[in-house]
Amino acid sequence: MRLGLHLSISDSICNPIKKAKELGCNTFQMFSRNPRSWRFKRLNSNIIDEFKSRLIESRLNPVFIHTPYLLNLASPREEVYIKTVDSLKEELLRAETLNISFVVTHLGSHLGHGKKKMLGRVIKGINRTLLTVENKVSLLLENSAGTRNSIGSSFEDIGYIISSIETRESIVVCFDTCHAFAAGFDLISSEAVERTLSRFDETIGMDLLKLVHLNDSKGGQGSRIDRHQHIGLGKIGMEGIKNILRSKLGKYPLILETPIDALRDDARNLRIINELMEELINQKNN
Repeated sequence: MRLGLHLSISDSICNPIKKAKELGCNTFQMFSRNPRSWRFKRLNSNIIDEFKSRLIESRLNPVFIHTPYLLNLASPREEVYIKTVDSLKEELLRAETLNISFVVTHLGSHLGHGKKKMLGRVIKGINRTLLTVENKVSLLLENSAGTRNSIGSSFEDIGYIISSIETRESIVVCFDTCHAFAAGFDLISSEAVERTLSRFDETIGMDLLKLVHLNDSKGGQGSRIDRHQHIGLGKIGMEGIKNILRSKLGKYPLILETPIDALRDDARNLRIINELMEELINQKNN
């Protein structure tokens, strides 16, 4: 099992490598820069060399970069759209420089200008990015929770976007369990999880799935509330998480994006997933 966390780059971009090893992860996700600002500093050669050296030594794999929160490929505002495309290019270039193979991005919000019209905007932005960068880094499109005006809460929308990308070999998918549940997909019973994955396979294709964001949900099924919860403490619940792990999703890299608060920390959430997996393996062997 490949299990890890989204880890902070505070103090140094190398910090996630150290933290992942300390917590017993074998994969991780990170930002490559401040996720709440358009501005960024170029990575200097010393930092790049240190990161690459530490990553090789750690044997952590695969590693994922998540794009900053500000990006909006569906934005009708030209200034935001241009900054988004430029930022997405930068993330793909940074990933290549750091020997990271995957960049995860949200698809954004149409801000009331209509999903149908803005889907074309998303496609145009991705095509422009990939045709400009032309490297071997894969771009993962992440499903959304279906919050107001958001793009990507339906598998059909993601499938349509992928079918319209010119360099389709560069596009893969990230499945977020909290987002899917909030968007209306049932992930509680074993049968429900299988139905959801069958629909995913029919509209997108399981062969394109490369990462699972394993999060419980503060909101109920179909609530369209994008609020992650600790494993087993949300509306998906422990039984749902167990059935997700039991399904095909459990065979993909799993990244937790759970909160860190008075209720629980990262180490505890990781421990619960490991305990659940051990339980499932024991059940299978008996």
